[in-house]
Amino acid sequence: MKLAHTAICVPDIDAAVEWYSSVLGLTVLSPAYRMEGPSITDDMGELLTGRPVAVCAAILGNEAGDHVLELIAYPNEPEADGQPRAMNQPGISHVGFVCDDIEATRARLEASGAEFIVEGAARIAGLRTTWCRDPWGTVLILLEKSDPAQPYWHQY
Repeated sequence: MKLAHTAICVPDIDAAVEWYSSVLGLTVLSPAYRMEGPSITDDMGELLTGRPVAVCAAILGNEAGDHVLELIAYPNEPEADGQPRAMNQPGISHVGFVCDDIEATRARLEASGAEFIVEGAARIAGLRTTWCRDPWGTVLILLEKSDPAQPYWHQY
């Protein structure tokens, strides 16, 4: 198996596509589209309660191929409670983004609606890091490498 995508559920697909592309600099690889009908009901009908089953999705990334983010909205589902997930709750806890200048990136994200949940930046495992929530509550970690030639997970 190979990693294909991670999906982030958002309440407004168009606003999220705009934010993730303009603020984070991701490329829209597949613009937002709506899926409704027998095929999506066969795929997700047992997972969703709203009828008809409807999914709005967009694919964003740094280049065409796998290893992308899927932004996804479920327009016919009841609204969620709006409470942020706890960091230690099982499941996906955050999405990481590599940046060249953590202070400049932090300032840009703060000005664009991100809520930073830590003060400043930390140094750990050869990286500088800082944590925020996107405008819809998903936790993001910004990572600045000490050695740009190496993967983020191999900085020490």
